[in-house]
Amino acid sequence: MIDAFGLLWRDETPYILGASVVLLLALARLLNGGRSTLKHTLLFFAIWLAADLIAALFAVRGEPRLASGFHQAALLGLGLVLIRLAGLALFRLLLPRLKVKTPRILEDIVVIGAYIVWGMVRMSSLGVELSGLVATSAVITAVLAFAMQDTLGNILGGITLQLDNSLEIGDWVKLDDLSGRVVEIQWRYTAILTRNGEKVVVPNSLLMKGKFTVLLDGDLGVAGWRRWVWFNVDFSVAPALVIAAVERALGEAEIPGVAKAPAPSCVVMDFAPGSVRYAVRYWLLDPQNDDPTDSLVREHVLTTLQRDGWRMALPDQVVHLVQEDEAHRDRVWQRDVQRRLQALSSVELFAALSDTERRTLAERLVYAPFARGGVMTRQGAVAHWLYLITSGEAEVLWETPNGERRLLTTVPAGSVFGEMGLMTGAPRSTTFIAKTDVECYRLDKSGFEDIIRARPELAESMSHILAERVRQIDELQTQYHREQSEAEHAQHSAAIGQRIRDFFGLK
Repeated sequence: MIDAFGLLWRDETPYILGASVVLLLALARLLNGGRSTLKHTLLFFAIWLAADLIAALFAVRGEPRLASGFHQAALLGLGLVLIRLAGLALFRLLLPRLKVKTPRILEDIVVIGAYIVWGMVRMSSLGVELSGLVATSAVITAVLAFAMQDTLGNILGGITLQLDNSLEIGDWVKLDDLSGRVVEIQWRYTAILTRNGEKVVVPNSLLMKGKFTVLLDGDLGVAGWRRWVWFNVDFSVAPALVIAAVERALGEAEIPGVAKAPAPSCVVMDFAPGSVRYAVRYWLLDPQNDDPTDSLVREHVLTTLQRDGWRMALPDQVVHLVQEDEAHRDRVWQRDVQRRLQALSSVELFAALSDTERRTLAERLVYAPFARGGVMTRQGAVAHWLYLITSGEAEVLWETPNGERRLLTTVPAGSVFGEMGLMTGAPRSTTFIAKTDVECYRLDKSGFEDIIRARPELAESMSHILAERVRQIDELQTQYHREQSEAEHAQHSAAIGQRIRDFFGLK
């Protein structure tokens, strides 16, 4: 029995077993991902180890041919297990710690190549003539290659895609009418997850033969994916005015997913029948939200045009068949005036106005909506008008001298702001940003000038209200300067204390 075990364990078995156990323990302790692969490898290790034990039992029973057969099979299998473990240690542990990123398919190629070499080594050690086997296998390989052209093309395509890094997991791609994120690159196919949650399987050979677009390639340092939003405005509006207004509104607005740099731009693209065709070009940061972000940009474009009193152009072939008489138009106008009067009734600044004066004021209001994130007014800007919010909410921000923004409050529907600019021409003291979609009316200086000239005494009553607004801003500035002074005092005290400790060598 001792001689049988001596013959059985005289070759590579102890080394293979020892190396396999060491790699298994190291991988079990250090490997973060690939646990399922490690479990499968451990299962195969147990199977081949059991085969070697069976070989030992046959050797004990005096059946050397069976013992040798099982032993050689166990050696082959344990060698394959060792190669797999070495591949995991190299590609999953060592290279990632050296910051070397390799495609998963390269790991498969190296491991499979090592499998083939190990198999040939074992066959050579058993006396198999490899030259004849290679010649025979070459003929078989040629026949299989001819019969499996498409499959081999997909496999080679998958290898090429990963080795040249033209496509990686997580890339956003466009292929004809297909658009989505790459979630898998296998030997035969590449899987793309669309925005609709559909997993589309694309043969690798199709990607190699055709053209596909990679969006937001991080290796190229692309700022985003440039999107185009189209709209038409009537010929009566100068293009320079439209471009300046849209670019200013989009540049100031806080729109999720839209890059600040490069800034959105607006260009004239064509002269359509009855209108000028414009395009807003902006850089999208997340391809997942292409349509929702386009929608937000369109909202800002529309509200910008509405604030400036410009209408989106309609195609010439559209015919309005609704006949509106003077009475109908008057009813619509009266409803709008009543809505404006209701907005004015809550404004303390205009409490001293008579009903006639308030109605005159209502007729001079200008409809001025804002989309969510739009800058309604900016601190430091000079604007001789005020806003009355009829629906939605806005955030009030105060910018400190060092550029820090502080949220003061949120103003709801029924609020008014900009009185100081209307009455005195003073620069804006705070910044207002639309927290939601906001509907409001704007009152310009020209719309209020006739009333204040007819009744100069209104200036005195309004001055008390404005003085209170100034006092609130002054208190905020005083609080800020007090905080700054206290912070500077604490810094000076800490600096002097440190100098004392340094001078006396204190710790």
